[in-house]
This record gives sequence, C-alpha cells and structure tokens, in this order.
Amino acid sequence: MPANVVVIGSLNMDLVTRAPRLPRGGETLIGHSFATVSGGKGANQAVAAARLGAKVAMIGCVGNDDYGVRLRDALLAEHIDCQAVSVVEDSSGVALIVVDDNSQNAIVIVAGANGAMTEAVIDRFDAVLQAADVVICQLEIPDATVGHALKRARELGKTVILNPAPASRPLPADWFAAIDYLIPNESEAAALSGLAVDSLQSAETAATQLIAMGAGKVIVTLGAQGSLFANGKGFEHFPAPTVKAVDTTAAGDTFVGGFAAALADGKSEAEAIRYGQIAAALSVTRAGAQPSIPTMSEVQAFRPA
Repeated sequence: MPANVVVIGSLNMDLVTRAPRLPRGGETLIGHSFATVSGGKGANQAVAAARLGAKVAMIGCVGNDDYGVRLRDALLAEHIDCQAVSVVEDSSGVALIVVDDNSQNAIVIVAGANGAMTEAVIDRFDAVLQAADVVICQLEIPDATVGHALKRARELGKTVILNPAPASRPLPADWFAAIDYLIPNESEAAALSGLAVDSLQSAETAATQLIAMGAGKVIVTLGAQGSLFANGKGFEHFPAPTVKAVDTTAAGDTFVGGFAAALADGKSEAEAIRYGQIAAALSVTRAGAQPSIPTMSEVQAFRPA
C-alpha cells in the first residue's frame, strides 16, 4: 500500500555525552555516559507519523558507513518505506551533543550526507510524492531542495506541512504559497516574522504576519502553553495536556508527525492538533528522541492528570 505521509528531510546519528557541566575551551572533562541514538528532524517526524498510525515513506540521504546502516534500519524497524533513502559517498549526518547535570546542552551538527539531498533526488523519487496525501519538510537539508519539494508537492495537490526548524532567518518569500500548514515554535515564529514571540498575544501577531506573507495556516507550538492555530479568519488556543516533563527532545517532531498522521486519517484540524499534542506530551515524559515517541494505542489510552 502506498505511503500516505511522505517525510523529506534529515537523518542524523545523535552522539550524546552526559557530563557534570559543559567544558570550557581547552578543558578535558570526565563524562558520565555516552550513547548513540538515531535522530535528525526528518527521521524523528517519520518515526512519529508511523507509530501514530500513518503509512510513511522517507526521502533522505545517509552515508556509506555504519551509522548510515543503523539510521536506515531504525526506520525499517518502524515499517517505514525506505526505497527513497539513498546511500551517498559521504559520512552520515551527526549531532554531537553534550548534556550537563542541569539538562543544558551544547550541540554541533555536521550535515554530512544530508547535504547531498539535491533537487535531483526529489525528482528521482517523484512517484513516492505522487502517492502521498501529506508531505512534510523541515530545514536540515539544503534550502533549494526544500523549496523545490514544497513547490512540487503543491503542484501535485498534496497537503503540505513545513516545520521551519532550525530557523534563524526569514524563509524565501516564494515558499509561502506552497505551504498549507506552517508549524514553527516560538523562536522559529520570531525568526520568520521578525517579531518577538513570548506570549499568546505575540504569537497571534506573528501568525497573522506569516499568513500575510502567504502561508495557508499557521500552528505556533508553545511548549507547556500548548499551541496556537491561526487560519487567517481567527485564532484558537489549544492548552497542552499536563504532564511531568523529563526530556523535551523531539517533542516538536512528535507533534508534527502526530498532526500529519491524524490529517492523513481524515481527522479535522482541531482533532489533529489535539492528537499531536497528546503524543508530544507523552514524549516529554521519557528520555531520548526516537525512543520517547509514543504509539497510537498509548495516545488513545491517555487520560489527563
């Protein structure tokens, strides 16, 4: 059966070191632990959509190395179609992460094979896009490729989601018309709109600006404050379920994957937002990125505290 959600994006191996504090320049610290965990925003969102009920295909690139094999295997274990996950002559993308005892972190990302995601790769797997209902992109692959993918998905009449992460600058103006749902967090909404976002009211102002720039609808995720939906006619605030947070890694990715899976299943926007929120709330009660993402049955069984 063809995938109804296609994720175009990054696959990274997260190399996670825990230490008492972050090291200073020239300093060698004794750490607590080390782990390698499959990650990358694209792969995390693909795993989330798959666990949360969608049939998923991934379009991405991994390196010709052990990490590449493991990154692909992690997706295959979730029954994700990997025909469009290409092996390229480069090292796989990595994120070098140091986490201290206060849960503060410092991260260095090396794109590696993710940088080989060209427009030609998207064209080569056009049949995968054609079969989809919902297409998801993020910003951990080259901008030109993201723009090309958004426009092609729009031409094909798909529901197009852009999670503009990581965003440190405004998006190209010609992207907005191709986006049905733009899903930034507070800092991303600020970077894209040029407006400070630190409250529900300022999130409404930023969302209004992003719709004026051409985005179809905007969902600003506000962490523990929930999320704000804007459709150009009005706003709706969805409070977050109350949980005890342990690790917020991949909460945003889980929301995006859950929202997409629910839309692909024919749910309304409000139902899809609530579904994504419960999935994200469950994910923050567990450590890690992909290991923390819940399943559909866990979301359905969730009862707020």
